[in-house]
Amino acid sequence: DGPLVEFVRRELPPDRTWRLKVRTGDAREVLARAPGGAFDLVVVDVFAGARTPAHLTSVEFLQEVARALDDGGLWAANITDGAGSLAFARAQVATARAVFPHTALITEPAVLRGRRFGNLILLGSARELPIAELTTAIGRDPFPGRVEHGPPLERFTGGARPVTDATAADSPAPPDGTF
Repeated sequence: DGPLVEFVRRELPPDRTWRLKVRTGDAREVLARAPGGAFDLVVVDVFAGARTPAHLTSVEFLQEVARALDDGGLWAANITDGAGSLAFARAQVATARAVFPHTALITEPAVLRGRRFGNLILLGSARELPIAELTTAIGRDPFPGRVEHGPPLERFTGGARPVTDATAADSPAPPDGTF
């Protein structure tokens, strides 16, 4: 989103000593052009309207993310779901677990239980995640959340299958009045 990048540069200019490059365009296309091991962090916080586009939700996309990450790199994705079965979130966790050996999910308990629609943060890496530090930080937040990982995260998937390009769909639309 070019106008958003310009707004951030104008209102929150980065320190000139940072080695920060921002690229605009379709996230999957830009990532495909990046050299292997180029990034230590890939953040996917992409919405078309209020929904994550299907082509950014698949195993094939996450394999591209993993290729672009350096050995200790971290992927973080903001997804939305809730107020029901959490089928989209469960499938996204299964997708992340199919690509990354270490995964975690961070969200508010009410969202995790499907009681309300909201944000869930998925993390993936080839290296161990700092679960204890994440749990402490999330517990201190004014809106405390939970960090799920390991066997509880596997159980959370409820048998959901990883999403492929052939089965991908946009994230669920938020209920009316959510935003």
